Amino acid sequence: MPDSAQQLLHLVIGGELTGLESTTFKDLDKVEFVGVYPNYATAYTAWKAKAHQTVDNAHMRYFIVHLHRLLDPDHDTKPAR
Repeated sequence: MPDSAQQLLHLVIGGELTGLESTTFKDLDKVEFVGVYPNYATAYTAWKAKAHQTVDNAHMRYFIVHLHRLLDPDHDTKPAR
């Protein structure tokens, strides 16, 4: 697969945190896997929709995980200058 067609996979997950200043999930069994997306834009759309659904619970947070950085940490996804 040519680099121009490389998938930049992003994972959206969320759940209730132990505190407002924490990124520790209260119960890992209840972490929601929203989905895996081929680029940041679609992941952001999914993240935003889930975040808006839980706006009344300050401890509920959703995150975008850049899977492509974990799968290939040596590959720089920023354009060359």
